[in-house]
This record gives sequence, C-alpha cells and structure tokens, in this order.
Amino acid sequence: MASAVAAKADAAPPSTAGEWRNRQSGMAYRQLGRTGFMVSEVVMGGNTISPTNYDHVLWSLDQGLNYLDTAPAYGRTASEKGYSQVLKARKRDSFFLNTKISLWDINRNKLYQDIFKSLSESEQKKIRAKATEEIERRRALDPDYWCNYFNGQKEEMEQAALANVMEKKYGRGIDRGKNYRQIILDSLDESLARLGTDHVDLLMCPHGACSGYELKNYPEIFDAFEAVKKAGKARFLGVSSHNDPGGVLEAAAGTGKYAAAMVAYNIVNHGYVDAGLEKARAAGMGVIAMKVAKPVYSGRSNGPADPPERVQKIETAVPGPLKRPQKAYAWALRNPKLSAVISEIVNLDIAKDNLPLAASK
Repeated sequence: MASAVAAKADAAPPSTAGEWRNRQSGMAYRQLGRTGFMVSEVVMGGNTISPTNYDHVLWSLDQGLNYLDTAPAYGRTASEKGYSQVLKARKRDSFFLNTKISLWDINRNKLYQDIFKSLSESEQKKIRAKATEEIERRRALDPDYWCNYFNGQKEEMEQAALANVMEKKYGRGIDRGKNYRQIILDSLDESLARLGTDHVDLLMCPHGACSGYELKNYPEIFDAFEAVKKAGKARFLGVSSHNDPGGVLEAAAGTGKYAAAMVAYNIVNHGYVDAGLEKARAAGMGVIAMKVAKPVYSGRSNGPADPPERVQKIETAVPGPLKRPQKAYAWALRNPKLSAVISEIVNLDIAKDNLPLAASK
C-alpha cells in the first residue's frame, strides 16, 4: 500500500484556496475543477446505498472522505433514501453531495424509439445505417473503449445514436419544454425530498450521456440548470458517461457550461479518453474516474473469468500484493488530470480496502 500511495500524483497542498470540507489529517484531497471543491481522492459510489446499508458511509466520513454520489436510478430511489439517514447523522456542510437526472436520457431515447417504431421499414433501415455510421465513426464499440460495464449498455448506446440521427427530422414533434426542461426541475425536486436537503452541490445531466451530441443540442438542460441554481437547489452542473466518455468530455468542455464530469476511465480504455481528459482540464472541468476497476475485476464468483490480457495489464502496471481493484484505483490516482476515483463501496470491508489509497503521501 505504501508504494502505491507514494506513486500517486501530488494532492493539493493544504494551503490551496478552495472549499474544504471534512478535512482530516492523513487524507489527500484534490480540486474538482472550477467548482473549487477540495474532494477526497476516493469518493463514495451510491449504487448500493440504502436505508439499511449506510453505516460504512458514516465510517468513511470519519476517515476524511467528503463526497457522496447518488441518483434516483440507484436502487430505484433507495440510494437517495439511504443517504437521507447520513444527512440526519452528519452536518450537511461537512461533505459534498451530487445527484443525477436519471430519467432524462432514458426518456429521450424512449420518445425516439416510439417514433422509430411508427416508421416504414425502409425509413428504419436508413436511420439504423446512419446510427451505425455514427457509432463506428466514434469507435464507440471498440472492445477496449466500450468495455461492457453492464447489461444493456450496448442497447443504450444504439438507442442514443438512433435518437441523435432522428432529432433533426422528427424532433419538432416532441414537447421540448416538458421532456427536456421540466423533467429536470421535477426530478431534482423529488431527489431533494428523498434526500431530506434543500440543495445538492453538483447536479449531473445527462446521467449516462452516450455521445457529445446530447450535450450540445439540448439547451433546455442549461436553462433548467440556471433555474435551479438561481433557486439555490444546485450549485454546479456535471455529466456522467459510460459510453464514448472521451467524446462526452470533449463536448462538455466545449459547451463552457459543465464544471465537472464523472466518466468511465481505466487502464483499458484510457487511450480513447486521454485527449478528452486534457480538453476537460484546459476548460477548468474536474473529472472523477468511474468504472476504474471493472474491466480488470468483475467480482463474479461464477461466470467467465476476467480477461487475462487485461488482468496482466494492471498486474504489470502495479506489481505487488494489493488486491486487483486496489491496483486499478492506484493506477488511476497516478494521473494528475483526475480529481478523484469513485469506488462502489458496498460495505465496511471494501471501505477499509480502498480508502487507504487516498492517504496523504
């Protein structure tokens, strides 16, 4: 562990001007871009948090972790409800909190799927061909870029590409105010009610962008964010992405609207993402790496073995006795362009495994 910590990129010096929360001696922090948030190098993933599974979050906060991630989709709102218990036990201003607009991209894709099904077979064929061309141009399904993080990931990307192709010709039939703006306002209000707070520090929309197109062609996202920001319900705008994270980062940086992003970034896909990461940094965006360990460690006790060539890649990059997920996080934390890595900390054992990677040098 000591050698892995020593090999990390430098953390922010204690004198760095920024917004410090829950600062603990022994924990390393980096700045999350122009938000100014000084976040712990390892932050808390929220997918498995629930009203009956949150004690390890309190323990992690006691160690100096200070950023909690959640979304309505996680546990079908159970994550936000679980974090509400954390908010009862800890002061709201002792950590940073984000949530996402999970329904935005799901709803957009469904709207276009419904239109697509109503079209003639010949028209469907033309649209499919253009969508396939778009995916191939971005190399978004290259195995080492896509990485297959979850069931339905490919279908999600294909549906998003169809929507991108169809938007110019068929998008005028969609109520943009309702489906692209109001959905954000309503979703955030519902999330705040479940969380038991009046604001989040970072609001991510889309939750799961599949291409840069989604960030550049829906100004309703920015209009809605300005409304919630003015109302004091969200402080900064962010985006998350599993598919084509490099393209999403480049687009987000180009808008000038996004202050942060959470994207899939790991030892397998980084060659596709590094250029976008550089542009994000130049634009003042903070980037949190997710799915850092997934390509080299599935955690499955049955089913196919983890790809040996990927396993060898991380074992070579980070030799020694650490567990494979720890090695993946340690590798990512060598990159000074990342603000943090997000870990799916399911329980106290995993917290005790992974939080020491964020120790000060």
